[in-house]
Amino acid sequence: MPQSLTSPLSGRVNSGFGGGGNRHKNKIILGVVIAVTVPFLLSTFAASVTVGTGALQFGQGSQQAIACDPNVFASIGEEWHSQPTPTDTSAGFFRVSSVAISNLDLVGCRSTKLRVRLISTTGVELPVGPFPTNTVLQITLPNTDSPVSTSDPTVLALTYLASDGSTISGGMAATASINVSGVSVYDGSNLSPTNSDVIYYLDQSATQVNLDASTVGRTTVETVNNPSH
Repeated sequence: MPQSLTSPLSGRVNSGFGGGGNRHKNKIILGVVIAVTVPFLLSTFAASVTVGTGALQFGQGSQQAIACDPNVFASIGEEWHSQPTPTDTSAGFFRVSSVAISNLDLVGCRSTKLRVRLISTTGVELPVGPFPTNTVLQITLPNTDSPVSTSDPTVLALTYLASDGSTISGGMAATASINVSGVSVYDGSNLSPTNSDVIYYLDQSATQVNLDASTVGRTTVETVNNPSH
């Protein structure tokens, strides 16, 4: 189903930044994860953090961060999911269709694991897979100086993780892609190995994972330089 072009809340942006539509954007600089004031509206945020040391290279987690990329962007794509009721055949909601990480330097972040989580407006990790324990989506970034575009789940080692980082085996509803050519979904800039888009699609069939975008409070992005996890 194609992504919607408008939202019922278009134009109402409490953050002070303008915009409306079906993709909200969080700007992440040197490891900060920004809370989204108004879910699924087109809003941009910026901040900076103190950089320390640890296994996480950017994002929010229990460890301090070191940056493999000083400037990346996270955005959530949405589409209308029909859920008619006996009294309202037009009922439904905007579901999270994808999470995009843009402006990512694949060369600087080579061979690391890229993880995304969605956090609710009440601070709870939301499931990104068919089961409640599927709270993290992870791929492994290519270990090369010349990465190419790919959506091969085996090449990307796409998997679900539990909130503690443990691997969850089983079927995948999600898909993912790395894009180094064309234009970025975030700002329309030209893609390259040092300015790439990584896109996680929660469930392109919209049959197993239909997460209400209005429940999303923030997105976290992490790279983990740890081959065993």
